[in-house]
Amino acid sequence: MPRKPARHCRSARCLPLSFSPFARSMARIASNNKVTHKVPNSRLPENNLPSSSGKRMVNHRLVDKSEDSGSSDDDESDGTVQADFEFFDPKPTDFHGVKILLQTYLDNKQWDLSGFVDVILGQPTVGTVVKIENDEDDGIYSIVTALNLGRYKDLECMADAKEFLLKACHQKDVYTKLRLFLGDQAKAVGLLVSQRVVNLPPQLLPPLYDALFDEVSWAIEDEPTEELRNSFCFKFYLVISKIYKHKNAVEQNGPSGDQTVVYIKAEDEIFLELSSWSFSFPLHTQLVRTDELKDYRLTGLVMAIDASKIPTFRQKLHSLIEEA
Repeated sequence: MPRKPARHCRSARCLPLSFSPFARSMARIASNNKVTHKVPNSRLPENNLPSSSGKRMVNHRLVDKSEDSGSSDDDESDGTVQADFEFFDPKPTDFHGVKILLQTYLDNKQWDLSGFVDVILGQPTVGTVVKIENDEDDGIYSIVTALNLGRYKDLECMADAKEFLLKACHQKDVYTKLRLFLGDQAKAVGLLVSQRVVNLPPQLLPPLYDALFDEVSWAIEDEPTEELRNSFCFKFYLVISKIYKHKNAVEQNGPSGDQTVVYIKAEDEIFLELSSWSFSFPLHTQLVRTDELKDYRLTGLVMAIDASKIPTFRQKLHSLIEEA
């Protein structure tokens, strides 16, 4: 089935991966990488018609700060590298790249990750992988998809994910809702999987999510069987993500306001704002932290979003990137 064209927004100035004032500065520190992204003259194409391979191209300029730290935004230097990010349908040869991105998706749990990746790659009509044009390593920089929990409920990987989530949730009121999501309501729940490298240009987020939700709508109309079409009629989305949370967040003498949380992914703050319910839980896996993050702990975050909120999410995400 050919992929329909996805609408892309105009490129905006790059911003950190979080958008509250405190989280922006902390996210810069948390990213802890040598490469930043600058797009002084690039723009997203107005009409991104897919080629026969189903790819859409988005151009972004990458700037190595170690070689260009003293230059202005408009300067060209030897540290500037042009990179063309392309969107592709998932395919079997993406297995290892996607698996690397998802290595800590369920913290340090030993689970059927290979089976989970196979499910993602076996659903090419809904889902996108991001690569760099002419990359010899054919590396995967992002994966975004939505999987029906009911459709795949009998697979080992989904049973593992269900077990992980139920063990992680210690809020009684939320536990009941979570159990319902993973049980009786599973056929109406889409597990929204979004993993990426930490320094992916934020300008890619709106077209990535637009493509995902557009493809869900198209699948409801275009999949060859009624069973497949119905499997994309999501009423809810479930998101598993990570944040940095201050170790004294619940104490009276701890930080207040937006200083308690650093959102690693900009969109998670929007998802949380729109969520019907959510819960957080401690993680065993901890990333290398700088002194500025010494009082913060990597924390799991699970959110349930009503599908009716997705148009609002898309609008807020576009506004966030365009206004930055």
